[in-house]
Formats: sequence, C-alpha cells, structure tokens
Amino acid sequence: MAGGEEGKAPGRPPHPDLLLRLDAELSRIDEQLRALAAAKDRIQGLLDAVVAITREVELPAVLHRIVTTAMDLVGARYGALGVLDESGEYLEQFVAVGLSEGERAALAKVGFPRGMGVLGHFIRHPEPLRLDDIATHPASVGFPPGHPQLSTLLGVAVSIRSEIYGDLYLSERRDGQPFDVYDENIVIALASAAGVAIDNVRLFEQVRAGSEQFQRLLLPALPDMRPFDAAAIYRPATEPSPLGGDWYDAILLPDGAAAVVIGDVVGHDLHAAAAMASTRNMLRALLFHLRTPPSEILAQLDRTLQAITDNPVTTTSLARIEPAGSAWRLHWSTAGHVPPLLITPDRRAQYLSAEPGLPLNVSCAHDRPDHTHPLPPGSTVVFFTDGLIEHPDHPIDESLDALAALSIRYAALPLQDFVQALADHHPSDGHDDMAILALRTPR
Repeated sequence: MAGGEEGKAPGRPPHPDLLLRLDAELSRIDEQLRALAAAKDRIQGLLDAVVAITREVELPAVLHRIVTTAMDLVGARYGALGVLDESGEYLEQFVAVGLSEGERAALAKVGFPRGMGVLGHFIRHPEPLRLDDIATHPASVGFPPGHPQLSTLLGVAVSIRSEIYGDLYLSERRDGQPFDVYDENIVIALASAAGVAIDNVRLFEQVRAGSEQFQRLLLPALPDMRPFDAAAIYRPATEPSPLGGDWYDAILLPDGAAAVVIGDVVGHDLHAAAAMASTRNMLRALLFHLRTPPSEILAQLDRTLQAITDNPVTTTSLARIEPAGSAWRLHWSTAGHVPPLLITPDRRAQYLSAEPGLPLNVSCAHDRPDHTHPLPPGSTVVFFTDGLIEHPDHPIDESLDALAALSIRYAALPLQDFVQALADHHPSDGHDDMAILALRTPR
C-alpha cells in the first residue's frame, strides 16, 4: 500500500564501549562474590576453630590447638606459640608445629627461643607484626643451625584480661604469598578467642586441683596395720569432674582382725563426694561397735542410710581378715560390688566371685550373704572400684583378665609400689575415678 507502514530500520549492535563496561562490571561483581564467599569461608573457619579450641580441657592441648587452627586459617606451613614468663620479658615455653623430625632433633641441641631478635622485638612491642622478609627487619639476628630458613612472619599477641600471655607466630604461607591484611585480621580474632579459652582452662585447672584436694582429704590415711601390710591409692576421673564417690578404708579391730572396705557412690559431683564421706564414717563407727558378720554390719548400715539420708545408690565390699589357725581367713560380704582379687604367694590370681547382694540404698528387705576363703601367709587381697577396669571398647571379662595379669606381673613389688603400678597401667579408659586397696597377710 502506498500509504502503508514503512519497514523499520534494522537494530544497531550495542556500542563497543558499552560492552566493555558491562564486562568490567560483571567481572567486578564476580570478584566481589568470590571475595564474599572467601570471607564467609574464613568466618566459618574461625568459628569452627574457636569451637575446637574451647573443647580442650588441658592447657598443653589448648596451646597446641591454637597453633594448628591458626595455621589452618591462613594456610601457614609453620606455627608457634611462645608463652611469656612472669616478668613478661622472656619466653618460658614454646609450642612449635610444622617442624620435621630432623629439624626438631637439631633444634633440641640449642633449646627453644627465649625471646631474642625479631621475637624479642615483638615481645617489647606487641602490636601485630607482618613481615615479607624477616631478614630485613632491624632486630633480625638470623636463625640457629638446623632451623628452617623462614622469610615471612605474622605475629599476634595473645592477651588474657589485658595482660599479654604469649605470642602467636605464623610463617610461610603454603601458596608462597606473603601474609596479607585479611590473614592478620582473622588471626587477631582467633588470638582474642584463644585468650578466653586459655583463661577458662586455667580456671578449670584451679577448680580441678581444689576439688581433687578436697576429695583426697575425705579419704583416710591408712593407719598402722601391723602385722598386716596395707596400701591404697585413689585416682580422680579425667572427666567430667575430679569429685567422685569412690572410697576405701582399713582399720585394725579390737579382736585382732583387720577390717577392709571399698566402695563407690553413684555420681561425679559434690553430692557424691559428701555421700561417700557420710557412708564411710557411719561404716567405721559400726565396725567398732558391732561384733557381727560383715553382712549384718552392711544391713545395719543400709537401714541407717535409708532412714536418715538421701544418698545415691552405693556399692561396697566389707571384709574381715581373721586368724584361722596358722593362717588367715577372708570373711566378706558384698553390696553389689566387684569381687576382690586374691594373689597367692606362688603368684596365682583368683577372683573371689560370690553372690554380690543388693547395693546400698536399694532395699532393706533382702539379706546379703557372707562368704569365706582361706588366705595362706603372704597372700595379697586386692579390693578395687570398677573405674579400674571399665572400658567401653572391651568386655568386662577381658579387663578383669588384664588386671589379673598385671597383678601377677607386679606381685613381687612392695605393696605401695604394687597399687601404684596397677593404677598406672590399669585396663580402663580412665573416664571414671578409681580406688585400690591391697592388704597382704604376714608370712
């Protein structure tokens, strides 16, 4: 049609400058996204590192964990944490990670750094220190023989309550690049969390030491048991608390017999420790007052505990070592406790397994049986709590066999050394507290 719509002009391609600007903008956005992703990964890594550090409850493990997590965060080949002495001028401890066995052996001859050179400068000027070439620093004095030749350094102080505890050092990124401001910032953040973790562990160790001392004060010092030989040892649990309910006791009775007690109150807290102390004291009083078989003493103890206390369930064994002609006799009753172990003079081991009876604080309606077994002169009877043998990965019979083998191996030792050896080489996993009491009859 003559008056019809004319054809549209063909579209023009975008201007080349506009395409370049779009490409540049897209590249910038892509770099920002990558930087955000890397920042997110670093923050997540920092959070994971803080969680890992705060899980440790022993100071050497915390210090080592701080170094390794810092190395992971920035990809460092070497790391160290220097702990300052009381003066704050020198290093009294140095935790180094990344050295080869050969390097460690060579440096063992010269000892760990005390705070000279660049390290000394950092101690006196504890602002974050980032060096691309250590040798160019005015305070640099080189490295001792056998030390790896380091070029880069990132140093950050670790403070506790505004006081500098030590210095965290990192060297040689694995990608060959010098440390950057992002590395510095994330290590500063880690050092802040590390200071809190170190302080918490030190406070925990103080509480643990006080609790352990309290627990030991609750346990008796064994009296002179002559003509018998007696020895005992107590080991607190590794976790969750050094307080527990394990106890032992041994006394000479007016009739010439020796009374031996081992027990375990359920729980690992102050209540368990207090219940242990009250149970032990009640039992000691009953031993002096009553001249009855062990089962009847345990029955009276059970009635008393249930009448006047709210103590937890408790297992215990009560034994008398009595004269029997020219030898001796073990006369005992058990309230749900593991059996004693007899080591004869010819080094044979035998568990004196018998009907155990109910634990204390369960029911007073059931009697507990008495048991007897002859003891030749020179026999050793080992009473212990289940913390000595319990291991989640091993059947209880396997642990009992292992304890019997240990007892035979160390039977010739003096009795205190004997119980020490059993505590040192126990077949348990150490999660529970343990008590051991051994008594040896005269030869």
